[in-house]
Amino acid sequence: MEYQIRGTTMQTLDIQLPMGESIFTESGAMGWMSDNIHMETGMRGGLMGGISRSLAGESMFLVDYTCMGGTGLISFCAGAPGKIMPLQLAPGQSMICQKDSFLCAEKSVKLEMHFRRKLGAGLFGGEGFILQKLTGPGLAFVELDGEITEYTLEAGQGLRIDTGHLAMYEPSIDFDIVTMKGIKNILFGGEGLFLAHVKGPGRVWLQSMPISNLAGRLARYLPSKG
Repeated sequence: MEYQIRGTTMQTLDIQLPMGESIFTESGAMGWMSDNIHMETGMRGGLMGGISRSLAGESMFLVDYTCMGGTGLISFCAGAPGKIMPLQLAPGQSMICQKDSFLCAEKSVKLEMHFRRKLGAGLFGGEGFILQKLTGPGLAFVELDGEITEYTLEAGQGLRIDTGHLAMYEPSIDFDIVTMKGIKNILFGGEGLFLAHVKGPGRVWLQSMPISNLAGRLARYLPSKG
């Protein structure tokens, strides 16, 4: 499989599939494809698998795209301003992502929901209790919001993050929620009561403009009802 990510803020992912190779994605994610690509929709993992994907921000149904001859082209378009990121996952290697970030992957990649175990992290972590977990082997693609910054945290090294800006992290990262200190900071600092706290070892990916923040900015310029 060969691929090319084109564009800057509204990116497109072009994938070249040799004959017999397949990828899967959520329903409605495909932009365009060549005539030799066969599309088949199903509920991978049965009803419970579909429900779990729905809870994690994806559609209940997944779509397999298979090249039936020669070399096929299939393209996926980003749903919001941001970056499409490739993840080459080794056997058993996993990545924890925000809800609705999965774009597509080789059929060998496992997509499932991931529960935040700590109550505070689930209630106030910006994305709720349920995230997405991708496990290799295989190549997967995710779309994250805005510009992306990657940090590698050493063991015990911590980082406090405005909730919603944490886009993806390795399972070795410890994630929790901490309370903002100082009553003036809470009331007038503009950051709210809670911050996300991540602690190494492992890598984290932060996004500059979560889609919820973008929606809030745009809402200021929309006419109010009534």
